[in-house]
Amino acid sequence: METHNNLKIITNPIVNQSLCTMRDKNTDTQGVRLAARKLTRILLYEATKNLPQKEIEVETPLTKFRTKTINPDITIIISPILRAGLIFTDEAVDILPQATIRHIGMYRDEKTLKPVWYYNKVPMPVDKPENYYVYITDPMLATGNSLKEAIRLYVDKGIPETNICCVCMIAAPVGVETVFNEFPAITLIVASVDSHLNERGYIVPGMGDAGDRIFNT
Repeated sequence: METHNNLKIITNPIVNQSLCTMRDKNTDTQGVRLAARKLTRILLYEATKNLPQKEIEVETPLTKFRTKTINPDITIIISPILRAGLIFTDEAVDILPQATIRHIGMYRDEKTLKPVWYYNKVPMPVDKPENYYVYITDPMLATGNSLKEAIRLYVDKGIPETNICCVCMIAAPVGVETVFNEFPAITLIVASVDSHLNERGYIVPGMGDAGDRIFNT
């Protein structure tokens, strides 16, 4: 796999422990969910480092002083790819309560491995697209086809690639290459880039089907 400046692999003991728990086939649904929520919060903190800040004056119980906060004039969008991407939503809303949630519904055709649309909550008007910051979430970046189509929804509205960040737990090298070949300026945040895809398009070693394991289906 090529080296990409905009690929950020986040690793620390908490990330490693969470991944270990999620990968273990003996971890039950509750255990997978708890580990996933812990991991997504860490990844989202890293992803939001690109948000512009604004200096304002606040008054503490002791004094007035100037400090920085997220610029209130920007529009923040959290865009989970259904269904597995929903695991990011609760954490994202806690971290960024001012964000708008825009769901994207795609499933993978098991024969062609191509994405099939069934829900799109993105067709909104965009004024001053340079002020939009988008976080597309999907736990598993396998072929990269679904994520590529999700990115295109926002790029086609004029939102700069540099304002788009994709947040995934586990990626396959082919998925990383697919996304960056099409959109080289986006940022991709992952916890791990695994070995490869098997003949069914699953990430190896991976964690199996993320949606099934998170939602007990």
